[in-house]
Amino acid sequence: MITALSDALAERGYDTLTPVQEAVNDPALQDADLLVSAQTGSGKTVGFGLAIAHTLLGEAERFDRAEAPMALVIAPTRELAFQVKRELEWLYAKAGAKLASCVGGMDYRDERRTLERGAHIVVGTPGRLRDHIQRGSLDMSGLRAIILDEADEMLDLGFREDLEFMLGEAPEDRRTLMFSATVPAMIAKLAKQYQRDAVRVNTTGGAKQHADISYQALSVSPRDEENAIINMLRYHDAENAIVFANTRASVARLTARFANRGFSVVCLSGELSQSERSHALQAMRDGRARVCVATDVAARGIDLPNLELVIHAELPTNAETLLHRSGRTGRAGRKGISALIVPPKMKSKATRLLGWAKLQAEWVEAPSAEMILAKDEEKLLTDEALMAEPSEKEAVFAAKMLETHSPEKIAAAYLRLYRAGVSAPEELGPAPKPGERPERAPREDFGKSVWFALSVGRDDRAEPRWLLPLVCRAGNIDKTSIGAIRIRDTQSFVELKEAAADGFEAALDNGILEENVKATRLATMPDLGGDRSGGGKKPYEKKPYEKKSYGDKKPYEKKSFGDKKPYEKKEYGDKKPYGDKKPYAKSSDGNKKPYEKKPFKKKFEDPTRDGAVSDKAKKPYEKKSFAAGAGDPSKRVYSKKPAGGGKPGGGKPYAGKPSGGGKPGGKPAAKYGKPKGGAAAPKRKG
Repeated sequence: MITALSDALAERGYDTLTPVQEAVNDPALQDADLLVSAQTGSGKTVGFGLAIAHTLLGEAERFDRAEAPMALVIAPTRELAFQVKRELEWLYAKAGAKLASCVGGMDYRDERRTLERGAHIVVGTPGRLRDHIQRGSLDMSGLRAIILDEADEMLDLGFREDLEFMLGEAPEDRRTLMFSATVPAMIAKLAKQYQRDAVRVNTTGGAKQHADISYQALSVSPRDEENAIINMLRYHDAENAIVFANTRASVARLTARFANRGFSVVCLSGELSQSERSHALQAMRDGRARVCVATDVAARGIDLPNLELVIHAELPTNAETLLHRSGRTGRAGRKGISALIVPPKMKSKATRLLGWAKLQAEWVEAPSAEMILAKDEEKLLTDEALMAEPSEKEAVFAAKMLETHSPEKIAAAYLRLYRAGVSAPEELGPAPKPGERPERAPREDFGKSVWFALSVGRDDRAEPRWLLPLVCRAGNIDKTSIGAIRIRDTQSFVELKEAAADGFEAALDNGILEENVKATRLATMPDLGGDRSGGGKKPYEKKPYEKKSYGDKKPYEKKSFGDKKPYEKKEYGDKKPYGDKKPYAKSSDGNKKPYEKKPFKKKFEDPTRDGAVSDKAKKPYEKKSFAAGAGDPSKRVYSKKPAGGGKPGGGKPYAGKPSGGGKPGGKPAAKYGKPKGGAAAPKRKG
């Protein structure tokens, strides 16, 4: 290993390398193309930084003057690109490497000027890198290595065309290293097309990469999903925690809820600009925020050094996403917790996800309020502030406090001050047992009641949904003190608990609830008429079926025709049909001659032609000449009809009908008719 890189690792506290770092740093693979399966958080960024060191530096210890880029690292998201750049900066700092980033959302001109000044390693996202290549600001001729970080994620995000373009533009003798959590068919095809006899390195076979992550599945009731998240954040009190949601709307809702409960929280989603996302992550790193609510894509590539807790507020859609989410914690040997919030209807889905990801999770209940308060007390007893010796000024003030207050009061005040600065825990309902639905709380017995009559009814459009809050607000009572509400045409009846009736009546001003609504106490229960829906009609009662009686009327009997004989077909005997009329016989034409076709007479034919018949001795058509003195009679010369009574040369040419009363030289007629009042017609513009 190059000395500059080994010194950088020692300063960062790397005593041993992770499995993926050892595998790609094998001297036998220093010139080979690699297809590496490495889980998120396994140290692959430092791994491929070590893997390309010999390719970039050879036997040298430091880089020469930066000119065209020697290595190109492609990442799916801006956050991951910045993280890779930070890791490579400290790894290659002693070797004098210059790095540049090209990511979407940043100033294109600044990136171009940085590339013009020269860089040894360029890190960026696919779209922006391709833009620089096509515009000529990124020179690919000097590339010795290309690294595709999380190649499967880039293909899922639709960057395949960009990747193929960049791999096609790079020199053929460069090294190509692909890192991917999984190797689907598309990754294998891409590797076969653009890599040269790539060596397959698989470091995801065992469960060692998950040894530092404790998986928990929290079974909660549907109404306690967000309350369970609040209790988890309070109980573990992690320096950094991420809460994952599936949609932007869920991220916005959870962020607002946590902020209202006193948590220092930021959010990450696709609708934020790059500067807003950078500020949110920086707030997490420097301690100004401790909770981050994010979607899957926005959180891709986030590396927070003190991230101890990952909470899945909504279950991911597949096992790969579950592993990527959980991989934000438990990095580089640090311990972490990945907790899934599982309501009853999601129990089977959570079990399938854990099975597909080959993970063993412990099914536990969310921390209760009592557990959180007990842990607060335990934390206070071991607080570093109590272990430190007081200064002289602090000792003087402590003596005054002891003279004024007892030690018990001081300790209780200390506890209250601590709890005032943190969010109060939530009271959670009983967690549903496997296969059981949460039971509803039994309805409390209403007991004795008093009825009140209200002066509004169905005719006034009275409804229980606005009478209920009106009664509660005006009478200063809770809705649990109200029983039945019955609406009639002109008035309504409200049932109250006997214990609340006197207070309700005393809170009213002469029984007035509001304008035009008055309440009157009834001595007895009103006659509701058995109508549970509030109407004045009696409920429908189906009468039993009764067979009708026809009295003396006889039932239907088939009529008899008496002595009348039934219809019989008549016999004609000798009688001829139609009387004496002879049957139809075909008439004879007698001496009439049969029809003879007459020869066709062609009219207007030349009578000199054979067989032609002509009704008129009309001469054949001859072309006339309309112009006097025409030279060539075969040409037809058009001549306009003379205007002066048909005489050639006579009269004036046609000039249209005069408009001024028929007199020549009169004013032209108006376009839209004669103007009123004798005014001249307006002139037409244009």
